[in-house]
Amino acid sequence: MHRPQALLVMQPETFRIQFGPQELRRLRSLADLGDPIWSDDLDAPHTRARLAETEVLLTSWGCPRLTASRLNAAPRLRAVLHCAGSVRGLVSDDVWRRGILVTSAAEANATPVAEFTFAAIVFAGKKAHLLAAESRLRPADWAAVHHREDLSNYGRTIGIVGFSRIGRRVVERLRTLDTAEILVTDPYADPAAVAAAGGRLVSLDVLLAASEIVSLHLPELPQTRHAIGARELALLPDGATVVNTARGAVLDTAALERECATGRLNAILDVTDPEPLPAGSLLAQLPNVMITPHIAGSLGAETRRLSTQALDELERYVRGEPALDAVTSEALEVIA
Repeated sequence: MHRPQALLVMQPETFRIQFGPQELRRLRSLADLGDPIWSDDLDAPHTRARLAETEVLLTSWGCPRLTASRLNAAPRLRAVLHCAGSVRGLVSDDVWRRGILVTSAAEANATPVAEFTFAAIVFAGKKAHLLAAESRLRPADWAAVHHREDLSNYGRTIGIVGFSRIGRRVVERLRTLDTAEILVTDPYADPAAVAAAGGRLVSLDVLLAASEIVSLHLPELPQTRHAIGARELALLPDGATVVNTARGAVLDTAALERECATGRLNAILDVTDPEPLPAGSLLAQLPNVMITPHIAGSLGAETRRLSTQALDELERYVRGEPALDAVTSEALEVIA
């Protein structure tokens, strides 16, 4: 097996959490590590000296962008194995021009987001977030609550906007519920793949008009900004809930605020635009809107799942095998 020189580049807390003794032992079994083995500053003199001999970078949150100047300091660099999700803010055109292999752990990061989204959809069906807000204002009338017919996940029609890594996993998890139907919209999705996961591929307008709960799984791209705006929200039936664990910008905040302020729609948001919302935001104060601080993705010990995927990629690299989750410049046009 070829043993490359490797360097970890990420912020201090990320390094501490993502690379414990087990991960470092595996890394040392696959690659040679100089001194330092980790840095968060690619422009510091001691890091530049390491870059000159580095063949593989293992990167994560907090890694500086790989600009032409930094790449010039790393003439032997052949691979960037990202221990996190999107590489959009990390790679530059110079990375592609150099023909450097880039991989992402987005596949591993999809798991906790799908888990969180599934839980949010179940809460939306039971209207748990609404009842929790109401109970803070006045004691709950439990007898009345228990006789409401709208607190159920049975027979719901659920819409998934974006059959991405995460969207597909959410559809698969929703099969455990006795839903009426799981509708999916995505211009790039294969109808057979959607059906195999448990959904039915339809147009966006058909999905919105039929869905009682809609979950967004779009990448943040120029063409997806405010993909769900006033027109789209108006198509949703009264009482529907919008779940967003993707990116805040794919949803028009002002349009959603207007709909939720009237009580016609509800929302469960793990992302917002802007993020965080400004002080005094009406959306953040509405009792029918639940907002969490971007926690759906990998956090804490979950991030070691991403490290494991990156180390799997490193093992394939040293064995001369193709990467499992390589990212290309073409792919970045349609993915997060």
